[in-house]
Amino acid sequence: MEDLFTINFPGEPEITYFDYESEYGAVFPGKTYSASRGVSDFSLTIIDYTNYKEIHSERTNKTEADAPAGYQYDMIDVIASIAYAATNFRQNAKEVTLDIWAHIDRIPGHQLQLTNHDESRSFVGIFLHNKKLYIVDATVPQGYPPQGHFQQSLRFIDNNQNYVRYDYGPENSVGWSLIQQDAEERQGWLLGDFSDVDRRTLGD
Repeated sequence: MEDLFTINFPGEPEITYFDYESEYGAVFPGKTYSASRGVSDFSLTIIDYTNYKEIHSERTNKTEADAPAGYQYDMIDVIASIAYAATNFRQNAKEVTLDIWAHIDRIPGHQLQLTNHDESRSFVGIFLHNKKLYIVDATVPQGYPPQGHFQQSLRFIDNNQNYVRYDYGPENSVGWSLIQQDAEERQGWLLGDFSDVDRRTLGD
């Protein structure tokens, strides 16, 4: 699983690919997994910043990121990607009803709850891990129950399918630890039957 995540979709998701223009004018590869349940829509979008240095160096457009190399705007583009994505959601919403810092297994991000112009509600989580931006979006019609469980089901894994959790050390240093779990059990987290998911907290 090249994107190294697990999440509860309500069915087999469709995958679409697209180009994503960053805050500083570079174009990165994007991928969206999406599925619907009735009139509710669920998606996970991944923006791959892995090759950010090469992509910025090959840009032909002129942007603020063309400042002297010592400013490291190519790296800032990655670091600021959560804030930029959150700003785009705010600007497109009718009303923002929740706007807070969030984390999954101590992996930092941001959480938004939005009322859209058609009165539907969106429950959004944005996280940056291993140079990839993950944007979780559950959108439901007006009056439908909140869909925070979709965002909360997102977990990050390593190449051996262990869950990843950040450890914070002195001077705000960050490391990873791995949470062991049997791969067969983990399959319940990949696609959709919410009733069969083991919801215990792992690694605490």
